[in-house]
Order: sequence, then structure tokens, then C-alpha cells
Amino acid sequence: MCGIVGIFDIKEKREINRELLSRMNESQFHRGPDEGGLHVEAGLGFGHRRLSIIDLSSGQQPMVSHDKNAVLTFNGEIYNFLELRKELEAMGYIFQTHCDTEVILYGWQAWGESCVDRLRGMFAFAVWDRDKQTLFLARDRLGVKPLYYAELANGQFIFGSELKSLKEHPELPKILDPRAVEEYFGFGYVPDPKTIYKNVYKLEPGYCLTLKRGGKTYQPRQYWDVKFTPRSLKDEKATAEELIERLREAVKIRMVADVPLGAFLSGGVDSSAVVAIMAGLSPDPVNTCSISFGDPAFNESKFAAQVADRYHTAHRVEQVDPDDFSLVDQLAGLYDEPYADSSALPTYRVCELAKKQVTVVLSGDGGDENLAGYRRYRWHAYEEQMRNWLPDVIRKPVFGLLGQVYPKADWAPKIFRAKSTFESIARDSMSGYFHSVSVLSNGLRRKLFSEQLRSDLQGYQAVDVFKRYADKAPTESPLALVQYLDIKTYLPGDILTKVDRASMAHALEVRVPLLDHKLVEWMAGLQPEIKLKGREGKYIFKKSLENYLPDDILYRPKMGFAVPLAAWFKGPLKNKMRESLLGENISQCGLFNQTFLQQIVNQHQSGLRDYSAPIWSLLMFEAFLRNNN
Repeated sequence: MCGIVGIFDIKEKREINRELLSRMNESQFHRGPDEGGLHVEAGLGFGHRRLSIIDLSSGQQPMVSHDKNAVLTFNGEIYNFLELRKELEAMGYIFQTHCDTEVILYGWQAWGESCVDRLRGMFAFAVWDRDKQTLFLARDRLGVKPLYYAELANGQFIFGSELKSLKEHPELPKILDPRAVEEYFGFGYVPDPKTIYKNVYKLEPGYCLTLKRGGKTYQPRQYWDVKFTPRSLKDEKATAEELIERLREAVKIRMVADVPLGAFLSGGVDSSAVVAIMAGLSPDPVNTCSISFGDPAFNESKFAAQVADRYHTAHRVEQVDPDDFSLVDQLAGLYDEPYADSSALPTYRVCELAKKQVTVVLSGDGGDENLAGYRRYRWHAYEEQMRNWLPDVIRKPVFGLLGQVYPKADWAPKIFRAKSTFESIARDSMSGYFHSVSVLSNGLRRKLFSEQLRSDLQGYQAVDVFKRYADKAPTESPLALVQYLDIKTYLPGDILTKVDRASMAHALEVRVPLLDHKLVEWMAGLQPEIKLKGREGKYIFKKSLENYLPDDILYRPKMGFAVPLAAWFKGPLKNKMRESLLGENISQCGLFNQTFLQQIVNQHQSGLRDYSAPIWSLLMFEAFLRNNN
């Protein structure tokens, strides 16, 4: 795992500022503390920070081909590099290293842009072809590895693994994009391809980008998409057995490393499944780690210990202080743009713990999106039934009225919080699903935003992100559609961003077998009814694991990394919250309604309303503004 940067002169071969390139590269030192390298020639500069995982003694980057015609800077791991290497050797290519980097380099020379179709792994890379005067960039299919880019007014194209590397360039205009602000307060992150800045972008998962020197235009091209085309259903037992075999293969190819390797073990289904499979493939005890919480409502450590005992892992667990909010200010520097998933705090801590043991870990991320594990999928299915049963002329006014008059009861048990459900059913399918996942509802955002910001948005709404993907979704299934939306937005924008930044802050590589693209393609073809069966999400996955994990792991309610935000903002963070939301950075940016901000603060601290989600989102936005100055 590494960090990459680059500067490319689109128009001509002007000299590249080596010192600037070095600053951009060193801003990502944490991603690759083992080695750093630069390549500079007329009109082009590449930088690389290396975290050595395979072939520790060679494989330095940027890497130049034998004929000096191609240069590569690469972040990630290619798991099928040995078979690709054999194919390239048969074509006459001679290798000097034993690493996957060289395979991409000669893969480009042999196959051109189609080289990306052959790669199995997580990656973001740039290759410069001197003969063709072409710069080619690509990002892996699911977006495990990040890649940011921008074209500057001076004719330079810059890119990097993290936004902070681009911000080192003095010509980068850091102008906030109003639509990105709307999306952030809708989703809690800025979905690809936008960033918080105008004219700065993320290359979307499954996309590549080709630039030619002297060329006037360039456009990202999609080379892969997940297809939800149902296959003929085998019997349940055969499907479950095949799922385990495919998972075993995805895990096995991710256990190759020349450094210590382990796994996250939360005690949930997905991480427990990965550990169970690893244990069956490893002659030595698997290194596992987890963190525990003082609050039993969020504490899965006893379930993690149960799995660790069953598979005799070398397990480490540390308890996180329920008031561990010391990282709040640090997160802004970690994520570079506003990011409101509070589970980033415990994720940072579990990565910190893992690094004490290992350099590479396997995680269980991706199971919920691919196998319909989130509770919101079940609720969406119920709501879709209501939409199908009742015509719009009845459903929208009736449930719209119920949503208006039903009291908002933040204090009540979830079963009595019907207001949000009524509001969702009154909407169409896309707007309803967005309402169920949004951090701030449409109404809250309207109240929160200033008149100027509402004017600048010109009617644009965050739900348009969903509509853009829904228009090209390769499925007619309501369940598959919302899975597709999450794979395109929540998975790369929230989950994978969280893990990448938290792990790279500790120079820790995280591999994700449940996001192996071959496994993802196979799972996408499973019938929806064996993913979500009645009230049971991930049904076929859980059935396949019954010989590997106990029922109280497989069939208990889903938990997660949660932090006690509501209590923090009434207690230890009370003053910090008030200073941040009512201070100069927020008031002077001109984006927010100051009267409503005061109302949020007062009502939350009095206990009248639970505004913890909007408050955390604002707190992270204010920290970003401070970090952006």
C-alpha cells in the first residue's frame, strides 16, 4: 500500500518543479514510510511513497520500463500478478523484480488501456507512455484505493492518492462547491466524482482516464460495472457451498505477503467469516484484533473472543474509552474534506491496535452491500410494497400528512418512531431510500442553509446523486437497485474512505476479500430472495457459515462501531460544540442560517431534540474550514 502523486503538463513540455513535486509526495509520507521516489522529465513528474509488502528488496517506484518508454506509479495490490507475469514472459517481456508493479508496467505496453481489465485487486495507478505522449490513470472496480485529480489554469494536470497532496500545489483554487456542500449534508460525505472543491475530482471506481499531450479534451471512461443479472437458482445447499469456496479463494489470494499479516475481528458475521476461512488456510494462528466498548449496547468484543477461541487465533483486544473524542480535530486533517461518519474514531483506534502486530490485515467490509445485510434494505422492501399497493394519488397525500402531523420522538423506542417511515412512504422509491439514509433530511437542510447557499444550489438536491445512478442501474429488482446505489456511493464514499485513511494513517494495509470483483460479480447474480429472506439479511451467507460459526454470531442483531454523540454534546463536548457551531468559521463562511444553528445548539443541550447527527456533521465541517485556511 502506497501513496502516488503526479504533475503532467497537458499543453507542452515545460519544466516540472521538482521541489513542489517532492512536497506533494511527502504530504503522503504516512501512506508509505518505507521508501520514497521521484521521476521527473520534461513536462512530467511522478512521485511515490512506499509501504513494502511484497518483494521488499526491489520494486522501487516510480518504475521505468527497460526501453525507457513507460513510467509507472502505483498504489495497491494485484493478486493475479503471477499468472499475468507468466503470460507476459511468454510474449518476451523480461522481469527484474518479483513484485506486481512490473506486471502493470509491461501489461500496459502489451495490452494498452485494456490492461486494466486483466487486473484482479485493489489499485490506483498512473502510467506515462513517452512514445504515445499519453498519460493513463485507472482506479480499481470497487474503489478500495482512492485517486484525486484536477486540471489547473496553467495547463497542468495533477493527481494524488489523497486530496492533501493536491492542496500542496499553489495553483489549486480551493473554492467550495455548493453542490458538494449539499451532498455532504445529505450523505455525510461527498460522493464520487465530486470533492468539496470546484473542479477537483475523484476518479470513480471502475473508471480510467486517458490524456494526450496537446489534446483538448479528456473524459473518464467506465471499464467495469456490477451486473445484477439473476442466474438460474441452484438448490440452496449447493449455492451455500459454492459461496464458501469462492470466499475461500478470495481470502487465499489475499494472504500472500512478505510482512506480518492478520485480520480485524469485530465479532460480526463478515469479519468472523473471514477469520474462520483464514484459520483453515493458515498453518499458524491467525493474528486478530478488536476493540471493546464500555457500553454493552455497542460492545461486540465477547463475540469476537468467541470466534478467536474457536479458531485459536492470536487475539488482541483493547477497550476504547467511551469518551475517546481526542481525535475530533485530527479527523479533518486525516480526511481532507468534510466527512461525518463518527465510526471513523473507533476505526482509527482498531487500525492503531492492528499495527502493533501486523502490517497487513484482512477485513470483512462489503458483505452488507453485496448480500443485503443492512436493516434499511428490509425497511425499503416494506415501503416498496406500500408504494405498489397504493396508487400515488392516495399514498402521497395520506402518508405525507401523517409524516407532518406525527410527532418526532427521538427519545422513544425505534418501533414508535413512525414519522420518518411515513415521510419515506410518501415519496417515490429513490427519494424514499435517500430519506432513509440521509444524515440531514431535506427539510433540515433547507432550514440549516443560508439564503445565499440555497440560491447558489439553483434547486439542486443531493438525491440527484441517486437518480443519476438509478437511471443506468443494470437491474429491475428493487432490492438490487438500492444495493447498486450503495455500491456506487456509500461503499466508496464512506466505508472504504474511512478504512483507507484510518489504516494509512498507521501505514497499515487493509485487504478486502468480500470486495474481490469476481466474487462480487457472482454474488450480484444471486436471486434477491436468498439474500434478503423475510427479516433475515445475508440469508444465504449465514446459511453457508453454519458449520463455521455459532448461531449467536450469525443470527443476532447487527451492531457496529458507534460512539455516544448525543451524550458528548450535552457533556464533555458541550462547550466545544457551541464554540464550533456558533464561532467565526461557521458564521463567516456564509453557508448557514445562524438563527437555526442557535436553535440546534439550544434544543439539543436542553434535551428537547436529539440533533447529534447534524451537530457532528457541522462539527466536522467547521474542523475542515479551520484546516482549509
